[in-house]
Amino acid sequence: MNLFFEILITGFLIMAGVFGLVGSFGLLKLNDAMSRLHAPTKATTLGVGGVLLASMTFAFAKGPHWSVHELMITLFLLLTAPITANFIAKVHIHQKETRDSLPAAGEDGSWATQNLDETGDQS
Repeated sequence: MNLFFEILITGFLIMAGVFGLVGSFGLLKLNDAMSRLHAPTKATTLGVGGVLLASMTFAFAKGPHWSVHELMITLFLLLTAPITANFIAKVHIHQKETRDSLPAAGEDGSWATQNLDETGDQS
């Protein structure tokens, strides 16, 4: 294998390790849910992305073909991380905020996550 590919793969793996460590540390040590939101969805996603880039580069360097498996994993990861962040944010809003503590919602007059009255009916 060419020295260029070895250095590139090593760089991707070091990048992945640093982002994975920072994301894991942030998930464990940050104080509230909204601060923890960025750790798994940003840093850890980039960490896994670095491992996948290293794997694709290795497959290309060993033989001139692209690995589709890693590309599919990357697409799945990039699609699911924002959904996870959305769920974490909604849980935080429902646990910490009331209708009175939220800022003005705009034209429709209500927030979608706080649109139920006490009985569970749409208001």
